[in-house]
Amino acid sequence: MFSVPKNYYLKEIIMTTRRQFIQGTAATGILGLGTSPSFAQIRSDTVRLVIGFSPGGTADAIARRVADRLRGQLAANVVVENKVGAGGQIAITTVKDSPGDGSTILMTPSSCLSIYPFTYPNKLPYKVTDLAPVSTVGYFDYGFGVGPAVPESVKTMNQFIAWTKENPSKASYGSPAPGSMPHMIVAYIAKLSNLPWIHVPYRGTAPGIQDLLGGQISAMSASIGDFLPHVKTGKLRVLAVSTGTRNRFAPEISSYRAQGFPIVMREWYGLFLPSSATATTQRQTAAYVQAALSHPEIVNTMNAVALDVKPSTPDEVSAQLRADSDEWRRLIKIIGFNAES
Repeated sequence: MFSVPKNYYLKEIIMTTRRQFIQGTAATGILGLGTSPSFAQIRSDTVRLVIGFSPGGTADAIARRVADRLRGQLAANVVVENKVGAGGQIAITTVKDSPGDGSTILMTPSSCLSIYPFTYPNKLPYKVTDLAPVSTVGYFDYGFGVGPAVPESVKTMNQFIAWTKENPSKASYGSPAPGSMPHMIVAYIAKLSNLPWIHVPYRGTAPGIQDLLGGQISAMSASIGDFLPHVKTGKLRVLAVSTGTRNRFAPEISSYRAQGFPIVMREWYGLFLPSSATATTQRQTAAYVQAALSHPEIVNTMNAVALDVKPSTPDEVSAQLRADSDEWRRLIKIIGFNAES
C-alpha cells in the first residue's frame, strides 16, 4: 500500500469550488434562458474562440460545442482556432495581444493561470492580469490511464507502482504539458512515493493518447473525457480518478483518495477576453455565454465528454482563480517542480 515518507509534511489536497457557482438558472436575472441579451446586438463579423490544444481532444470538442451555441447569437460566425504549443501559453499570448473589442475569446484550462505562474516563474509570456474573465464553462476530473504496455493484471495505482519498481525502464507517463495539472497530480504521487517515473510531455492530450494506445508510453494523466471512448472499447484502462469520491461519468473507477492517495483535484475551463476589453464588452460577452451554457442541449453534449457545465459571472471567475492560485502556490513548493530548470 502507499505510505507517506516519515517526517514528510502532507496536507490533503482539496481543490473544490469555494463559491457556489450558478447552475441551471445561470443567466436568470440577466436574460431569459435561450434568448439573446436585449442590450447587445449580434456582431456581424466573425468571433475567434482560441484554445491552446490540438484537434481531437476534449478541450477541442468542448470549444466547438461552445462555438456552435454562440454562432448566430454572439456573432454571425464563431470559429475555433487551435493555437497549439507550450501547454496553452501560445493561445493565451495570442488572445492577450488581440484587440479588446470582443472579437477574440480565449478558452483555457484554469491551470494555465493558477499553476503556470509558479512552474514558469520567470519565462511565462503573460500575466493573469493580461486577461479579463468572462465565465467558467465547467469542471472536470483527471484520470490515470494505462495502455497495452502494462499487463492486464495491473488494476490499481499501488499495483502500477509495484510494476514500475520491477520494470523501471517502462516507468513512463505522459501529460498534455509540463507543469500542467495532470502532470502535477502524478508528480505529487511520484514525490511522495519516491518514484523516479519518467514524464513525457505532449502538445495536447490527443497525441499522448495515441502513443498510449500504441504502447510507446505506459500511462497517461489526462481528463476522464479523453479516456472514456477508449475505455468503452477495452483499449485502455483507467486506474484512478482525481475526484473526491466516484466520478459520475465513470462511477466504476476508484478515486486516488480511496486508494490511499491524499489527492482531490478538479479543473475548470474558463473564457477570457484581452484585458483591454471594456467592462461593457465583458458583461455582454458573459451574458451570451451564460445563455448558451444554460441551454439543455449543450449541457447534454458537454456531459458526453464528462464535463459538468457550470457557467458563472466574471467576478466569480476571479474569485475561483484567486483561491486556486493560493492553493497551488503552496503545492508547487511541496512538489518542488520548476519547468524552467
